[in-house]
Amino acid sequence: MQDKSRRVSIFDSTLRDGAQAEGISFSVLDKLKIVKALDDLCVDYVEAGNPGSNPKDLEFFHEVASLSLSHVKLVAFGATRRRDTDVADDANIRSLLSANTPAVAIFGKSWDFQVTDIIRTSLEENLAMIRDTVGFLVAHGKEVIFDAEHFFDGYADNPSYALKTVRTAAEAGAASIALCDTRGGAIPSFVADATRVVVDMLEVSHPQVIVGIHAHNDNSCADANSVMAVEAGARQVQGTLVGFGERCGNARLATIIPTLQLKMGFEVIGSEALSRLYLVSHSVAEIANVSIPHGTPYIGRSAFTHKGGMHIDGIAKNPKSFEHIDPETVGNERRLLMSEVAGRATILKRIQRYAPELGKDAPETQQIIDTLKLMEMNGYQFEGAESSFELVIAKHLGKHTPYFLLDHYRTLGEKPFVSDPNTSHTAVVKVAVDKQTAIAAAQGDGPVHALDKALRKVLEDFYPTLSTIHLTDYKVRVLDSQQASAAKVRVLIETTDGETSWSTVGVSTDIIEASWMALVDSIEYKLMREGVKPPADHTEGEY
Repeated sequence: MQDKSRRVSIFDSTLRDGAQAEGISFSVLDKLKIVKALDDLCVDYVEAGNPGSNPKDLEFFHEVASLSLSHVKLVAFGATRRRDTDVADDANIRSLLSANTPAVAIFGKSWDFQVTDIIRTSLEENLAMIRDTVGFLVAHGKEVIFDAEHFFDGYADNPSYALKTVRTAAEAGAASIALCDTRGGAIPSFVADATRVVVDMLEVSHPQVIVGIHAHNDNSCADANSVMAVEAGARQVQGTLVGFGERCGNARLATIIPTLQLKMGFEVIGSEALSRLYLVSHSVAEIANVSIPHGTPYIGRSAFTHKGGMHIDGIAKNPKSFEHIDPETVGNERRLLMSEVAGRATILKRIQRYAPELGKDAPETQQIIDTLKLMEMNGYQFEGAESSFELVIAKHLGKHTPYFLLDHYRTLGEKPFVSDPNTSHTAVVKVAVDKQTAIAAAQGDGPVHALDKALRKVLEDFYPTLSTIHLTDYKVRVLDSQQASAAKVRVLIETTDGETSWSTVGVSTDIIEASWMALVDSIEYKLMREGVKPPADHTEGEY
């Protein structure tokens, strides 16, 4: 019998389908960080890219093998073999094996129009392409997810052939088959009906095969289509965590997961993982350098925000009067606009990760909360920069003394380049450490790179451990674009010492100053984490 359990597996395609969104470009390091975040969320599958499409994906598959993952199963993505080609001779199929992932997602055509007019082959050859590819990968020990591309369009035009492609993949050994609304135009009732037909068909012939859903959002129905497919018997949902993807995006897993788990009683990621949904979603968005709209269900900043007097009165009496779930269930917070208690509980939980002795009524707690709120109003965001967050707390608790004081820094750029084009900028940094002053200069391939090198150079004599660190990532977000070139920016940087990595943040209308703030935090965090004792006299000054 078809699996009628209440378990629904989650298949995240942020790194593949999400990477096809306009304005999204992931580095290898970005992809590794997102995989770790999704593993923390207990996602079942992460579709990590196409190893046959570009060198970056090949490098990623090599690097990701060193990660210690507790839950996620990595998936390589590719197409069926080319028409009129032996599957063993297809370079793209061989590259899927080289990725060394336990699972492989293969897409093949389920719409006869796509077969005859786009890839221009016969309907029988298309079935052979599906059969050969799935069978070949299964024979090589891979769990195969077959993406029935354009399934719902194909089912509308020629249901017999669309079902035949699904049956062919099942007969060849596919473990699961995702029904794809590739153009994103299907409506929920049709998706439910078509999914039920597939579930009933496979229940008779191949009960071990799981049916999945892969929905795009071109008519704003991707989330609803996914939920309706599950109601109709699908037990795998594909999408991207925060919804970005090709054209109008993909089904948004961050809204589908809690709906399935909290509203419909399905077993998805568990309550502990669900409580991390807000933080993981915003971390992934920050890595992708995109904003989550405030009104996004469950994970938006305004999802549990109340402003109207009657609403606030109702919430004060009983939160269920205007909230469909407890916001803490998904890691979000209740916000009462114009209220001093907004966000206190959630912030307190984060503070207690670093200072568990602090209670909600401690004066230090309120001081930290007030500071964090003010900083966030000014553009700071700590979901992707926990190291800066920890430093804020340490400073308020008197557990941090600056390791150096800035006298001044200066950056100089030039173009056309008079020397090496890879050293287009020079930075000079003068600091004071333990009543001693020191100055250093360095060249870099940009002002921030030069500033980073000069800062570490001037400090290494005082703190030799800094010789092991280097900047690995740098992102800039414009916070108020209407101000044009005078806009405030948020800079997020990632630093590593070869063993661990940490992220820090700075905000300013001056991009160099914002970068400096993040750089200083990265160095201070490294020294504080290692227990290096700062000079005792550094209690005042700029740093």
